[in-house]
Amino acid sequence: MKERNKMKKTVLPMALPGKPKRTRLWLVVVVVVLVMVSAAILFWPYSKPSPNATPSSQPTSENAGQEHLVGRWLRSDGTYVLEIRKALPDGLLEAAYYNPNPIHVGRARWEKKGGNLTVMVELRDVNYPGSTYTLTLAADNLAGNYYQAVNGVNYPVEFVRER
Repeated sequence: MKERNKMKKTVLPMALPGKPKRTRLWLVVVVVVLVMVSAAILFWPYSKPSPNATPSSQPTSENAGQEHLVGRWLRSDGTYVLEIRKALPDGLLEAAYYNPNPIHVGRARWEKKGGNLTVMVELRDVNYPGSTYTLTLAADNLAGNYYQAVNGVNYPVEFVRER
């Protein structure tokens, strides 16, 4: 019996240091929450219009000039970014594309078709052998078609103005 009591006394002090484990658990919980909040803020969709915006401040396809194409456009279903740096009067666009790393833009053009401002961007890179975006400007989004050349498949897509 005495041996059994000694063992309990020996084991009991070793089981008491539970506070450091609780502290570590709280630290892990706090870090996880901070990471989740940061990710939510970083990847929050930018498609919501400002409550103070008036309809006349948002260009429509009918009254928009090519200068309304300039900016960063975030695809609504991922981290794909189309950056239009310049929209030249001759129909050429100076554009970049990121997924999230840069993908070479082979050519990019804009034109007015039937009162609508349209954009065509062709990608020429590894895994992008002539994939194209054909998009139409409507308010603060570019919507249309993405042709994925590798699989020969078309997808409906939408980009929202990032800034």
